[in-house]
Amino acid sequence: MTDTKQLTLPITGMTCANCVATVERNLKKMDGVQTAVVNLSSERATVEFDASKLVLTDVIARVQRAGYGVATGEADLVIKRLADDNDARRLEKTLQKLDGVLETQVTFTTEKARIKYVPTIISQAEIRRAVSAAGFEALELGGDAEDAEALAREHEINEQRRLLLTGLLFTVPLFLFSMARDFGLLGMWAHAEWVHYAMWAVATPVQFYVGWQYYVGAYKSLRNGSANMDVLIAMGSSVAYIYSIFITLGIIPGHVYFETSAVIITLIRLGKFLEARAKGRTSEAIKKLMGLRAKTARVVRDGAETEVPVDEVRVGDVVLVRPGEKIPVDGVVVEGRSAVDESMLTGESLPVEKQPGETVIGATLNKLGLLKFEATKVGRETALAQIIKLVEDAQGSKAPIQKMADQVSAIFVPAVIGIALLTFAGWYFFGPALPVNADMDNFTRALINMVAVLVIACPCAMGLATPTAVMVGTGKGAEAGILFRNSEALERAGRIGVVVLDKTGTITKGQPAVTDIVTVNGGPLPEEQLLRLAASVEKGSEHPLGEAIWAEATQRGLVLAEAAGFKAEPGNGVQAEVEGRVVAVGNVRMMQARNISLNGIQPEVERLQAEAKTAMLVAVDEQIAGVIAVADTLKDGSVEAIQELHRHGLRVAMITGDNQKTAEAIAKQVGVDTVLAEVLPADKASEVKKLQEAANVVAMVGDGVNDAPALAQADVGLAIGTGTDVAMAAAPVTLMSGDLRGVGRAISLSRKTLGTIKQNLFWAFFYNVILIPAAALGYLNPMLAAGAMAFSSVFVVSNSLRLRGQKI
Repeated sequence: MTDTKQLTLPITGMTCANCVATVERNLKKMDGVQTAVVNLSSERATVEFDASKLVLTDVIARVQRAGYGVATGEADLVIKRLADDNDARRLEKTLQKLDGVLETQVTFTTEKARIKYVPTIISQAEIRRAVSAAGFEALELGGDAEDAEALAREHEINEQRRLLLTGLLFTVPLFLFSMARDFGLLGMWAHAEWVHYAMWAVATPVQFYVGWQYYVGAYKSLRNGSANMDVLIAMGSSVAYIYSIFITLGIIPGHVYFETSAVIITLIRLGKFLEARAKGRTSEAIKKLMGLRAKTARVVRDGAETEVPVDEVRVGDVVLVRPGEKIPVDGVVVEGRSAVDESMLTGESLPVEKQPGETVIGATLNKLGLLKFEATKVGRETALAQIIKLVEDAQGSKAPIQKMADQVSAIFVPAVIGIALLTFAGWYFFGPALPVNADMDNFTRALINMVAVLVIACPCAMGLATPTAVMVGTGKGAEAGILFRNSEALERAGRIGVVVLDKTGTITKGQPAVTDIVTVNGGPLPEEQLLRLAASVEKGSEHPLGEAIWAEATQRGLVLAEAAGFKAEPGNGVQAEVEGRVVAVGNVRMMQARNISLNGIQPEVERLQAEAKTAMLVAVDEQIAGVIAVADTLKDGSVEAIQELHRHGLRVAMITGDNQKTAEAIAKQVGVDTVLAEVLPADKASEVKKLQEAANVVAMVGDGVNDAPALAQADVGLAIGTGTDVAMAAAPVTLMSGDLRGVGRAISLSRKTLGTIKQNLFWAFFYNVILIPAAALGYLNPMLAAGAMAFSSVFVVSNSLRLRGQKI
């Protein structure tokens, strides 16, 4: 059996879709790698591999060999309780074994440790916990733990800014001088031979300092057997630069184009800088979620209150939270009562009452009373950490719609180089004759048009079209309490035609109560005795209807008997032996299967069903003794939610194990289109399949546990969860608040995200399809081409960012 591991690496140095393809291809070539998915927008690679064949350093080395980097962090810690150098060596070995740690250096004399690590795999808090577990104490140098990945990205943006300012410093004067000279504003001295040398001197730092990254990127790309955007920029600017050198040296006559090569590189650097800044804003939702965490916690240790960093809270610690403070970690209330605002995680605006025995979620706000709770989940196990991981995983996944862009990007750059060469040949051999007084010759004209083709082509816009929209869409969803597990779910939700709603716990509250008890006329059992026997059987049941009967008997103070030989028949009822009698509680189907006569109670059953109540027949020793009616109340917002789905043009079906009449009565109250009644839990998936066979894209909405097969069968499964169990549901979409109105919001968000992706892809393809031929036909100056290319990807990212302001 293979030891499969999954890791996420923050990749640096990627500029376009070809870079993504290069990193993916190199990772997939490694023996032991099962899957590799690289995302340009989040700049992360998710790799699944066989840990018996590969280690982390092998994967990082492969990424670096492909010409890219992996963002790493460094932790400097002061280590207390080191007795001697052997302790330092032991701690070094312990830390080196941690997943995500690359290098460790522990020095006994200075009592310091320096650890190099990958921040997407391990955090500084986890490193400090490992130091404590080894028997030492770790104190951090320099205050708060830093976000190493964010620091690496910030460094990259600052580097882009520095190179851009350097480029502008040289390019703006060079461009203005060149234009003034061409328009005859400077006199004859501007055409002197030494001026060409001066222009050469000014253009050179731009070409080889500001633009050096493009040469390095082009070399690494070609070495890997592919061609990316860097190849096009390096070729286009170098052609103009080298041609101008030949003219300056007098090897060939003509006009110099030093300003063209400098403007190409500086404009593209400007575009990359703006793109990097905009891309940083696409992940703001994740940063907001991370910012929700409390920084410290007040714990009771050895009978005393102590304030500790939240990373040092351990499972089992008793934590105190005063009114107005954030709850630091997940736990269970042991003392106190309060109302807690969970809106930051669930989107539910009303505070939730908390009392002993109830769960609290880290990062939520304690409003009223003092709470004392026991920590049950800390660190990466908390609901907030799980939500952040879910969103990050969704943002790093690839939507099916992206496949077309990836396929085009794979052949894009070679195709553009081919078009550029054909452009040169076409203009050189077949171009119209130039006027006698033209300021360029045939060769120069062909060269300029070829350069325009090389720099106008933009694979970046295609590479960013889908992932930037997915990042913003999934982040906006998380803010609204809607979690998408992957981008495929986000895309598919926009194509839904039919929504199937489970009744209990989805449309209704799932907290039914007994409304009527009817005994058989002249029957042997009075009402309370009938309820006592039924409740004694249902005491062992976990079904909400059974719990309602048991709760009613308890509320009336009835003493329940012990039940023997309990048997449950899913979808029908339960049976057990109570005080020497065989008692069966279930639906009409269960009684008919046992050939038990309904004893004239059928009209009462039908009346109760017509009132949207579930009739539970009670048989004692194979004789009907009576019927207990249980009704569930509608959830707040269920009617509005179904109306919203209708406004989206969707057909709504309700699926339930209830009888047809009860189901139809509830359906009438909420306004669903189709009723699927008397469906056993095991048959829900086949009902969903029947709807799919009618060429529908079907969504199933349920509680994520009982409905797991149906949720898996549906094209999109939406699990209605609450707070702490959000990470447990296996459905592609989880609605954290438990509010059915979230279904409409999820579909609306999906449609808007899908619309944005289509706009981005249209722009990316339209831009290239229109402007590459325009450049080939001589309608675009290379400098204009570079400007258009630089801003095409900025347009795509900015269009994706518009999603943040959309109302869902």
